[in-house]
Amino acid sequence: MATSAGKTPAPEGISPPEDVDVDALFARLQDEVRWGGSAPGEGDRSGRLAWRNQADRAWAVSAERPIRRRPGARGFVAYGVKKALRPFLRWYVEPLAAEQRGYNDALLKLVDELSERADRAQSREEAAQRSLTELGERLARVERRPAGGGVAPPPQTVAAQPAAAAFPDYFAYEARMRGSTESVRERQRVYVDDFRDHAPVLDVGCGRGELLALLREAGVEARGIDADADMVAYAKAEGLDVEQADALAYLDALADGSLGAIFMGQVVEHLPPPALLRLLELSARKLRTGGLLVAETINPLSPLALRSYFADLTHAQPLVPETLALLAQQAGFRAVETRFLNEPAGKLAIPDDPTIAANVGKLNEILFAPLDYAILART
Repeated sequence: MATSAGKTPAPEGISPPEDVDVDALFARLQDEVRWGGSAPGEGDRSGRLAWRNQADRAWAVSAERPIRRRPGARGFVAYGVKKALRPFLRWYVEPLAAEQRGYNDALLKLVDELSERADRAQSREEAAQRSLTELGERLARVERRPAGGGVAPPPQTVAAQPAAAAFPDYFAYEARMRGSTESVRERQRVYVDDFRDHAPVLDVGCGRGELLALLREAGVEARGIDADADMVAYAKAEGLDVEQADALAYLDALADGSLGAIFMGQVVEHLPPPALLRLLELSARKLRTGGLLVAETINPLSPLALRSYFADLTHAQPLVPETLALLAQQAGFRAVETRFLNEPAGKLAIPDDPTIAANVGKLNEILFAPLDYAILART
């Protein structure tokens, strides 16, 4: 129920308080509303849902709500007065409460409709942005392909495993499914500090060269290899030291102990077991004492991450963290650390009830597990 002045009229015979600060009162009410966590940030969808759930619980205004007894003598007297007066005021207040419930119901339905429209508009905008990003990178790929001039173009892929050659256009898949170069750069920025004292760095399966660009900015010597010709052409056009090569053949030709660090971002899940074991063994040999191997892959313990795993036809098998760490140790690495990355947003709100809160916490751990993990193995 609302009036044109934004105030609720007082019952007849009761004087309304002077100069009520409605904004301050509303802010205080918001502070008092708790559902097991801090108030959500503005524009956050999970926050909007939490506020909406709270509104859904509070919309049923009634004159029959319990009367709270406040401490002290004044509270005792006020409790008695309220209890005595409520039967006489119910006939007046309850019709107003019924109108308020109707208003609240209509308002919440309108808010739901506006929220759904906003979500649909945001989804369309994000899809359009992804399409533009993908189109821009595919155009860049075409521009950067080597010209003919009587010279045979390089093979599309030199990967030993046949699944890579069977994929019709892996560059287009990378642009659509993994994200733009900017988003990948931000996700890989966390590794820059790990490599600062481990030059030279070899990026195995460097793709479009996101990590190499970050290391160049940080002044760390680094080069990359990739089996896909389009990836290599794209990275070279960025001025990066990249060449097309099969990872096993390239590493086998290097001198033992010649590298300070090796990075494999979203590579190991593409390899069948024999190739993966050989790659880890070669990496341990080619790194100097104290060298570092960082291998990032999809976390199969995350239900949300499994969608990305099964979307790529070139994946060989998912690798749980314990498996990859054990394989690295058996390949010759002396110490292996596991780091979980990219925790998804949207966790369920923790309720006040401790028993339910514990169960919701466990559910959050399962449903919203980090999307990726990396092993940091040292020689």
